[in-house]
Amino acid sequence: MYSFDHDLFLALNFDGGPVLDRIMLAISGTTVWLPLYALILWLVGRRCGWRCLLVFLVLMLAALGLSDMVAGIFKHNGLLGDLLPGFQPRWRPMFTPELEGLAIAPDSLVAIRQTALPGDWAVHVPIEAVSGHYGTVSAHAATVVALATLSIAVIRRRWFAWLMLCCTLLICYSRIYLAKHFPLDLAWGSLVGLLLGWGAYLLFDRLTRLFSLKNPSRPGRTAL
Repeated sequence: MYSFDHDLFLALNFDGGPVLDRIMLAISGTTVWLPLYALILWLVGRRCGWRCLLVFLVLMLAALGLSDMVAGIFKHNGLLGDLLPGFQPRWRPMFTPELEGLAIAPDSLVAIRQTALPGDWAVHVPIEAVSGHYGTVSAHAATVVALATLSIAVIRRRWFAWLMLCCTLLICYSRIYLAKHFPLDLAWGSLVGLLLGWGAYLLFDRLTRLFSLKNPSRPGRTAL
């Protein structure tokens, strides 16, 4: 499985030049997505009122926080990082010597990457992306999929679902481009996000029905 994962990563990772490097670094960050977060909150408030929006906001933050913490379990970091002491974390692609055909320890490759030495590298890594050690499970994939799952289920607009799908794929691909994660890291993270995002939606639906928080004048629709 890892052999296929390595091959798929190498097929997707490439050097797109300084401009694409900066674009992917921005996509992998937070600031560029602030308008999307504002759009999500506006659509939720418009659909079912401010009381639902408050419930959504709390559950969204909880889902994102839990997604990040669960992903951190497998990398031995965060609040739950000590839950699997016997689990061997998987190194990021940028620190995987096998991809470069090198018979050295990952720690040695970490030191080499940090110096930004020029060379004929198989893996493209922008120097600004060199950080952390382990990639499994991807916290980026977990959090963005949790957000997409919850928001799509609540907003129920086809155009918005396609928008979130495109944004999610773009964020996940940026992590491959930056050599932060293998595709399998992203798949596991997506599974974590899907479960937690759907769980947050079920809780949202139950709470809003239980306390009659939804605005009756703005029923949910599935129109384009």
